[in-house]
This record gives sequence, C-alpha cells and structure tokens, in this order.
Amino acid sequence: MLQTLLVSGYKAHELGIFSDNHEGVYYIKKALQQRITSLIDEGLEWVIISGQPGVEMWTADVVFDLQPEYPDLKLAVLTPFLEQETRWKENVQEKYQEILLNADFVDSVSRKPYESPQQLRVKNQFLVQKSDAILLLYDEEKDGSPKYYLDAAKQKQEMDNSYEIFYITPYDLDMLVQEEQWNRNE
Repeated sequence: MLQTLLVSGYKAHELGIFSDNHEGVYYIKKALQQRITSLIDEGLEWVIISGQPGVEMWTADVVFDLQPEYPDLKLAVLTPFLEQETRWKENVQEKYQEILLNADFVDSVSRKPYESPQQLRVKNQFLVQKSDAILLLYDEEKDGSPKYYLDAAKQKQEMDNSYEIFYITPYDLDMLVQEEQWNRNE
C-alpha cells in the first residue's frame, strides 16, 4: 500500500519560470493534483517534499488545496539542512515560510546550515528511504536536479521491487494543455 509519496521535479529556474503567475505553473499544478488525487484513492496519506522552489513548492500548494476535500492528506517538509532559504529571493522565502507554517510536519535531515553537497546526497537517500514511491516532474532527455532523486529511487527500486517511480513528463503536460484548450473551445 502506498502511504508516503515523495514529490520533486525541476526547480522553477530550470523550467524558465520566474513567477508563480506563469501559465506553466497552472498546468504543472493540475498534473500534480491529478496524480496525487489518484494516489489518495490507493491509500496515500503523506506527501513529502524538501521545500525547494519550483515543483516542490507547487506541490505544497496542491496538497493545501486538496486538504479540505481529503482531510487525512498530510504534507511533510524535510529540508536537507537548516536555513536552506537564506539565499533565495525575498518573495520565495516568504512563500517557503508560509508552507512551513501550514505543513503537518517540518524537520531538517541535517541539523546544521549548509556545509557541503554531501548534505544534499544524504537528504535524497533519506527521503527516498522514508517514502513508498516517488513522483517526479522530469524529462530524462533534459538533465536537471531531479536526476539525483531518480538515481536514489532507482537504487531503492533494485532492492525493493515494490518501490514505485511515477513521472510527469513534458508529454503529459502537453496532453493536459491540449485537453484544456479543447475543453475551452467546446
């Protein structure tokens, strides 16, 4: 049974998105909402993110939007290290703080501020180990930060056949855009 889902994907700047008002954010959130909702029917209780700007923060928005309808759905934010947001833009820091305030569980894998990339590797391994499946917005043709989660997930999958890796691909997003446009034109 799938109870905990780790969700990640590209950071906003990796997608060329520099505002939550960007049209692409709507479609990404819609795709996340569809996937998460279908997994709730399979027993999903916890969505885990590390709090990165981009797909992870949008996932938090989706979980918060779903919680009135699915009150048993919870959000955990497990950051790689303390004060990860210190170099982010002020508006992103504000959104991050709001997410932390509203999350059901918040903690840091490393109880220290940033020291080395090792903290990020440890976070990836830890979060994959603590989840039953991972959902990544990722295109294996386009390298980016989700690759590190995917590597950890594939390692876990080799040892545990029940660990699932779900994707939201550019094709999925294109289909969603076409479907929305089709529905608007009817």
